[in-house]
Amino acid sequence: MLKKGLAGGVILFSFLLISCHSHYSPKPRGYFRIDLPKHAYRSFDSTFPYRFSYPVYAKISNDPLSPEQKYWMDIHFPQFKATLHISYRTIHHNLRKYLEDSRKMVVKHIPKANAIHDSLIIDPKRNVFGMAYDIEGSGVASPYQFILTDSIRHFLRGSLYFRVEPNNDSLAPVIRFIKQDIRHFIQTLQWENPGNKSTAKIQK
Repeated sequence: MLKKGLAGGVILFSFLLISCHSHYSPKPRGYFRIDLPKHAYRSFDSTFPYRFSYPVYAKISNDPLSPEQKYWMDIHFPQFKATLHISYRTIHHNLRKYLEDSRKMVVKHIPKANAIHDSLIIDPKRNVFGMAYDIEGSGVASPYQFILTDSIRHFLRGSLYFRVEPNNDSLAPVIRFIKQDIRHFIQTLQWENPGNKSTAKIQK
């Protein structure tokens, strides 16, 4: 299985990387101080085909906009009015389509982005491969997105959004803080065989 995953990973790593040039612009002054909690995590290990660790100050719920997708979820950061949207799909010889759809979701932010920094995610031990997109720009709606896959069965996508008017200069400390939590999510992700788990529910 691992050998096949590594072979399939070639598809992902040959995928077109997105890059933009950075442009300097002075930042406004006088933003309010934001008190940030200490990073701490707990495990999400349910009947889902994946498990991970997430912050103790975050809350998990099913995706209300896609009730038919039982393995989709929202990880809410109430203190910051932020949500990490997680979507999951099973691969059936359609990995290229999922990759292209995800690329389009990143590209649509280019008009308001100063730069898009992409980085490969390669972890053969966990059979996790993917890409993370750090999207810079004061008016960018989603400053961080990522995709993860084993190239054979599992495909997961995450995107961070705020329920406020985009002003990522003032939100910069919060964005940096949540990025660390997202990286922890990525580093602790483990795939599970969904089997016949048709009654999967979020454990709140």
